[in-house]
Amino acid sequence: MEEMTNESGWRGSREGWLDAASEALLEAGVDSVKILPLAKKLGLSRTSFYWFFRDREELLQALVGRWREKNTGGLVQQTLAPALTPAEAMLNICDCWLDSRMFDSKMEFAIRSWALQSDDISADVRKADQERLDALRQMFVRFGLSEVNADVRARTTYLVQIGYITMQTEEDIETRMQRIPDYIEVLTGTTATQAELQRFAARHGYRPA
Repeated sequence: MEEMTNESGWRGSREGWLDAASEALLEAGVDSVKILPLAKKLGLSRTSFYWFFRDREELLQALVGRWREKNTGGLVQQTLAPALTPAEAMLNICDCWLDSRMFDSKMEFAIRSWALQSDDISADVRKADQERLDALRQMFVRFGLSEVNADVRARTTYLVQIGYITMQTEEDIETRMQRIPDYIEVLTGTTATQAELQRFAARHGYRPA
């Protein structure tokens, strides 16, 4: 809930400051995430920042926490989503790549760029990578694959998508959807049924031209 101050009228909110910091990170990198420019962007006093964060470092850590919760949490959750076949399970994972509410690729790129400047953030990224890979590997194991095979398929799945993100590859929805069946076959060694593909397309609001 937003709160009033005598000095500025509004203190804003913790989420509002985080949203502004996130936008700055995406637009110009971590060096642009500074208190005074954010305050000006929000139309708030600089002092109102300190109602929600001790300092800039706490704000930066909150950004990392938001990334971790959304991207790692979203991907891990999808590995546990109900699926009767490996193809269906992989389509659940593909939901992440098409729905930024589950996995924010722009934030992923920004955090990985930040990691090039910071050993601490680099360690956070390595930890997230391992957690995500472990979740993907366990997903494959649940479908009867050996630990080695599951590990290779998990790495292939994950590294392909991270490659998409770090190379800032852009695909329109038509191109991505046309490629999905072949990706499923390559990544799982199985073929998605027409019904599975139709359910996947429907939940992303896609209808073939």
